[in-house]
Amino acid sequence: MDTSSRHCALSIHDARRLLHSRELSSRELTESCLQRIEIIEPAVRALLSICADRALSQADEADRVLSRGEGDALTGIPFVAKDVLCTEGVKTTCGSRILESFVPPYDATVIKRLLSQQAVLLGKSNMDEFAMGSSTEHSAFFPTHNPWDLDRVPGGSSGGSAAAVASGEALFTLGSDTGGSIRQPAGFCGVVGLKPTYGRVSRFGLVAFASSLDQIGPFARDVEDCALVMNAIAGPCEMDSTSSPVEVPDFTSCLTNDIRGLRVGVPREYFIEGMQSEVRVCIEEAIRVLQKLGAHVDRDVSLPSTEHALAAYYIIAPSEASANLARFDGVKYGLSVDGSTAEEAIVRTRGQGFGDEVKLRIMLGTYALSAGYYDAYYLKAQKVRHLIRQELDEAFRKYDVLATPTSPTVAFPLGSRLNDPMQMYLSDVFTLPVNIAGIPGISVPAGDVSGLPVGLQLMANRFREDTLLRVAHAYEQATEWHLRRPAL
Repeated sequence: MDTSSRHCALSIHDARRLLHSRELSSRELTESCLQRIEIIEPAVRALLSICADRALSQADEADRVLSRGEGDALTGIPFVAKDVLCTEGVKTTCGSRILESFVPPYDATVIKRLLSQQAVLLGKSNMDEFAMGSSTEHSAFFPTHNPWDLDRVPGGSSGGSAAAVASGEALFTLGSDTGGSIRQPAGFCGVVGLKPTYGRVSRFGLVAFASSLDQIGPFARDVEDCALVMNAIAGPCEMDSTSSPVEVPDFTSCLTNDIRGLRVGVPREYFIEGMQSEVRVCIEEAIRVLQKLGAHVDRDVSLPSTEHALAAYYIIAPSEASANLARFDGVKYGLSVDGSTAEEAIVRTRGQGFGDEVKLRIMLGTYALSAGYYDAYYLKAQKVRHLIRQELDEAFRKYDVLATPTSPTVAFPLGSRLNDPMQMYLSDVFTLPVNIAGIPGISVPAGDVSGLPVGLQLMANRFREDTLLRVAHAYEQATEWHLRRPAL
């Protein structure tokens, strides 16, 4: 690999130093990523759209800013956005045929904030349709392949975003996380993925799946890069009534590598029967590293309602999805199929536009909300949600972070779980409680099993991303797992 093609493998903080010293231009960096995309995409298939000319134009503008001695942390840095985020003038399909030709007239707040720093948008990443899936096999267009083993899934629903970072197509990406859709693919692809506190990052311009669970966050090669992206995208937004006015710290200032005296809890419900034994070994070793770094580790933590999180999630999320996806009727935007009556046109549009997994979840949600079943299903699920939140609140009175596996297994073979929805859903069993409670969680590389990455998940209390990043960074810097790259 020559020098120019290696530029795309840089971290944000290394590229930033070279850009601001003018040893590297944004155009050179962007061209390097585009060259990498051209080489890698036929195998990995992480992207749904590539806007090369637009990206090069943005890179040239970034270079003009940098030449004046100006610029922000992400000026000139190429990135990719999950195709569930609205991008003005660039298609936003949500991985669905029903929005195959939809071009938004505005940018999501997170996109606007990145572009205001003159970050460079390379394209949009593949995803499970409307973010409903755990493998990126439910994309209406094609599956994405794991860069570590092209016969395996990259995770989901933000699998394209994770695979793009892991394979060197972009320096960072954005994803969305409703039940683990950032952390699980980050774990499978050996990168860092952060799901912020609900309300920390504006959801304006995110096409909604489950509005009380969705949150936008970054994928990056290391924790410092995640902190830099969070500095850019976090904070209140007048266009999102659920965004929080809580002050946003400088997330890079917490990366001290000192976690002496911090309290780490290890919930036993996250080490379950059926969990891959080699994954357990990796996570146990990761916890020992935290202990060696001076953290106080308690392995006798119990969160008994955790076992009900999966059932509660698959009532709450589909219920919200059934309401959110009602807007796709063939009238306002997206696919429109003619019918002899308005009702027939809507039925035909949705029948042809939605994939099987989306239809399944809409039906589940509609049933759970229907007369006679609301109390038995939706109301009960909300009560379980309250219990999970209470138990986590109590845990964070005792512990600064909780440490768990990100997923019970490493990445599984493509096609192996498509006919077994329960096994597919169990991929997210360790990540769902974070969304149900609205707390932040992060996955960092923490080992491998037969060459496939293992992720360590850390959770913290609401709006304590600083603590989360501090512990994740200290662990990362004490190990070398984040330095490994797939041999593509």
